[in-house]
Amino acid sequence: MLDYQAATDFLANLDTDWAQLIATVGPCTFQTKLTREPYEALMRAVAYQQLHAKAADAILGRLLSLYDQQFPSPQQLLATDFETLRTCGFSAKKIESLYGVAAAALTGLVPSRVDAERMTDDALIAQLVTLKGIGRWTVEMMLMFTLARTDVLPADDLGVAEGYKRLKKLTSPPKPKKIREIGELWSPYRSIATWYLWRVPKVAIAQVAD
Repeated sequence: MLDYQAATDFLANLDTDWAQLIATVGPCTFQTKLTREPYEALMRAVAYQQLHAKAADAILGRLLSLYDQQFPSPQQLLATDFETLRTCGFSAKKIESLYGVAAAALTGLVPSRVDAERMTDDALIAQLVTLKGIGRWTVEMMLMFTLARTDVLPADDLGVAEGYKRLKKLTSPPKPKKIREIGELWSPYRSIATWYLWRVPKVAIAQVAD
């Protein structure tokens, strides 16, 4: 597990709200997939789009069963016919996205992990959002959870906005543009700030229950 002590110290020193949140939640246990390829990360992200985690897990389980529990290579995925993927539970739109990501992995548009490590966050976002079904948020999740980038702020994430609203006791969650402005203060640890903000609603509920 990566050491996030410098990040938590930095955030705790922002103000008393952040200090209290970090003290309540405890050390950051943000886990990343340091061996996963961007291709696989994007494919998994497509599966989870607009679905509850359990439903997406089941779909991915059926997909992996087609390939002896191994994640399919781009070539294998492209060689799998549409109807077979439908039986896994993917919608027609998601299958189109899966084929697109697989084809892009073969051309290099979806870079290998080695190549992605050399690219900036902005360059990766600009390159990958050209793929159908892949938006900025999806790429940001890949940057955080697969490439372990520590200064990513998914400003469009509803959990981040809701977490900040509760952290600061606001009447309504801030818009993405405002989140980006506020988030400048959290740099260079915006990914870690995001991780803590995702936990604000849970912390608030737990305090009420107590």
